[in-house]
Amino acid sequence: MTNQVFEFEYPRVLSIAGSDSGGGAGIQADLKTFAALGCYGMTAITALTAQNTLGVRAIHGVPPQMLRDQIDAVVEDIGVHAVKIGMLHAPEIVHTVAEAIDRHGLQHVVLDPVMVATSGAVLIDNPAIAALVKELFGRAVVVTPNLDEASLLVGRKLNNEDDMEAAAHELLAKGANAVLLKGGHLAGEVVSDLLMGKDGTPHWMRAARIHSANTHGTGCTLSSAIAAHLALGHTLVNSVEAARSYIRLALEAGARVRTGAGSGPLNHSHAPHAMLLTPLKA
Repeated sequence: MTNQVFEFEYPRVLSIAGSDSGGGAGIQADLKTFAALGCYGMTAITALTAQNTLGVRAIHGVPPQMLRDQIDAVVEDIGVHAVKIGMLHAPEIVHTVAEAIDRHGLQHVVLDPVMVATSGAVLIDNPAIAALVKELFGRAVVVTPNLDEASLLVGRKLNNEDDMEAAAHELLAKGANAVLLKGGHLAGEVVSDLLMGKDGTPHWMRAARIHSANTHGTGCTLSSAIAAHLALGHTLVNSVEAARSYIRLALEAGARVRTGAGSGPLNHSHAPHAMLLTPLKA
């Protein structure tokens, strides 16, 4: 080491999630999102997937000890301002992540309960879902299910905004501190997302639907953008609103681009920010 004096640091975000070999979702989408929003991204990989725009071909889980080692290595040296959690395919993986959150006192944890891929492939088993609710809902500042995932969590199909409000209350009752329930799977030309905190007050965010075949990784990207904005020091409401704006622009920028024969990725780099430098804390 030299005697160089360091004055700055980057806002740092850790993605604990699966790898998408096609680059559109998972840790690949997360890293692109962190970089585009001016943050330094790191990863702890939970599973390898063989997938492309047409679907998931295979999943290979990472051993829990390897996941633990990845998280410890990153946190103990580089440090973490916010965490995005994505695909956790097995109960022992969920438990490993919960232990790591407590062991390191990790803050600003965003939980994206990845259960169903854009292609329709189911990525998690029932015991893992139960562990996710029990061990991670209360450790996250916000849980971000889409309608399919929320339906699995509450045990019924969600057909309208009234159903979404009822489901949000149920997810809070299951231990979530806040829920962002994404309504993009409802029919209609307006997309309605619902943010609800512990007080049960619904905060609806609505916008015109963006028509695009390239929607692979939207959930991963949104949750990563929320985590990035939390790392930048924004409130949860402002982080969600800013993340929604980012993902809408990414959808628009990627709508006319062909990448593969199926559901392609967003354009994560449509308007990249320079890496933010903040004064180094003593």
